[in-house]
Amino acid sequence: MCNLYNIKVDPRTYFDALAVVDDASNTLEVEKDYAAPGKPGYVVRMEEGRRVLSTMRWGFPTRKPRKRPAREGELPFLYDWWTNARNMQSNMSKPWLMKAEHRCLVPFTRFAEPKAASHRKAPGDTNWWFTVEDQAVPCFAGLWKVDQDHDRVYAFCTTEPNPLVAPKHPKAMPVILLAEDQERWLTAPVEEALSLLAAYPSQLMSVA
Repeated sequence: MCNLYNIKVDPRTYFDALAVVDDASNTLEVEKDYAAPGKPGYVVRMEEGRRVLSTMRWGFPTRKPRKRPAREGELPFLYDWWTNARNMQSNMSKPWLMKAEHRCLVPFTRFAEPKAASHRKAPGDTNWWFTVEDQAVPCFAGLWKVDQDHDRVYAFCTTEPNPLVAPKHPKAMPVILLAEDQERWLTAPVEEALSLLAAYPSQLMSVA
C-alpha cells in the first residue's frame, strides 16, 4: 500500500495552483520533500467557505499492545498509523466521509509502491514511482480528523488499481481526483463524493 509520496516543501507552491490561503492555526512544519506515516504533510480543507492549506500528520493513529512488557517510562502500547482508507463503511473512515468539512485534498508530486525483489535493479531500487502527467499539482482524495491527542491527522482513500498500477501493485491505488472534481470532493453530498472514488485514467499517468 502507498506509504510514501513526494511533496513540495515550500507551501507557496500550492497557494495559486490550488486557490488556497495559509492556515493560521498550523503548528507543524513540513521539512522534508516526502510524506511518510506519522510525518507531516499538506492538506487542503474547507474553513468558513474558503480553502486553507493545513499541515497535519499522515495517518490516523491506532494503538497496539507491546509484544514485551513496557519498561520504566514506556507506554504500554505502540502507535501504528492507518494511512489509507479503502472501506468507506468502517468506523475509521465513514464518520469523516459523511461530513464534507472533514474531506480534504492531499497534494503530491509522485507516489511510491514497493517493488518486488525480482524487479529491483540495484541496491536502493525499492519502489515504483507513479506520476500524474496532466496536472501541475495533483491531489489524493483525503479525510482528516482531530485524534485523541488533539492533533490533526489525515489519511487518503484508495480504490481498485488502473491498468498502469495493477501490474506493479495489484491490491489498490490512491484515489487521485481529476482537477474538475476537487471542489466536488470538498463540498458535495456524500453520495456524490462516493462516486469520485475511482481509479485515475492510466493514460494520464506514467511510472518509473
